[in-house]
This record gives sequence, structure tokens and C-alpha cells, in this order.
Amino acid sequence: MAAQLFPPWATLAARLVLVTGVLLPFGLVGLLMAVQYTPYVTGQTITPEQPVPFSHEHHVGGLGIECRYCHTSVETSRFAGLPPTHTCMTCHSQLWTNAAVLEPVRRSLAGGRPIRWRRVNELPDYVYFDHSIHVAKGVGCTSCHGPVDSMPLMRQAAPLTMGWCLDCHRNPAPHLRPEGEIFAGHWSPPPNQDRRGAALIDHYGIRTEHLADCSVCHR
Repeated sequence: MAAQLFPPWATLAARLVLVTGVLLPFGLVGLLMAVQYTPYVTGQTITPEQPVPFSHEHHVGGLGIECRYCHTSVETSRFAGLPPTHTCMTCHSQLWTNAAVLEPVRRSLAGGRPIRWRRVNELPDYVYFDHSIHVAKGVGCTSCHGPVDSMPLMRQAAPLTMGWCLDCHRNPAPHLRPEGEIFAGHWSPPPNQDRRGAALIDHYGIRTEHLADCSVCHR
């Protein structure tokens, strides 16, 4: 009778090694694909530290200051723009003039140097995005930036991934608003948004057949 060279569990172990060798690469690829959609990569829900803890909840939600008061170029430029220190001092030369939290603002005004705000919503350099065309075609601020009037500190509300953008470009109707509601804070689509959105596509002259073309965002 020949001696058994391998223990009884050796066959099972060999099969497990083979299966693991086949599945492991697929698992690693899947993990890498999943990681790119996490907040660690997209920045969604991240609240960056700012030189001044500016509260949109207070200024927008509480005081009712509209987006365009600070972001003056949102209707005419690719960039919404950041308010110069003089805009802040329009109020704060009279209110909370000695507050310690506003020392960077006072120092900026005295030294003639802008406050170095950190970008909250940042796209890669190879992505072309224009605020003015979105606003002109009925896309409201909160559709991308979230309910800023309830944010004590500004955070990135959306993932800003290519798939997220394409979802809207392929079907913009659910997100379109009339001109008077573009800068509204807590906007939500009405029950008849399907019909109203379709009408707004015609109203704004949106050519939906080309919105998903590569050259729209990559130039």
C-alpha cells in the first residue's frame, strides 16, 4: 500500500489558492473603482477649514442675502467669484467691528491683500465648467451646491463626478427652474415638474441632443 504524500485537506487548500488567485485581481480592481466614489476622493460632505468661519446659514438663511451680492460674476463668467474684502466691510465696518473672528477681514482690508479662501467645490483642470451658462439656462445654485442657507460652514454637497454631471445633461428637465427661482434657497421641484421642465427646455432653447457630447465639458 503506497504512502499518502499529502494530507486530506491539501486538495481543498489547493482549490482555495487557485480560486483566490483568480478572484483577488478582480477584487482589487473593484475596490479601486469603488474608492474613487468615496468622499475621500470626491470631496463630497467635506468641510474645508477657512481663514474666517463664514456662515451661509446666518448670512443667507438668516439675513436673506442673495447669492449675487457676494458672487457677483455668477451670471457673466465661468467663475461665480469670491467677494472682495470691501464687500464684507460694507456691513462689518458698522457691525461686530471688534470681533476677534473678523480679525483676518480687518487685516485684509488694512493690508490690501485678499483673504485666501479655500475652494469648496473644485473640478479637475481637464473639466470645463461655466457658471453663467448654467444660470442662464435655468439651473439653480442649490442644484449643485446644496442647501447653502442651512450650512453653518460651507461643504461640498454633490460628488461632482462625471456620472453625476451626465445624469443632468442627459435629462435636464427635472432640474430646470424659471428665472425667478434660480437663486431661491430651499427649492424643490413641484409635482408637475416633468411638464414644466419640458416647457423650460423650449423656453431656454436647450439643445439636449448635444449636452452629453465630450466637447461640452472637455475642450
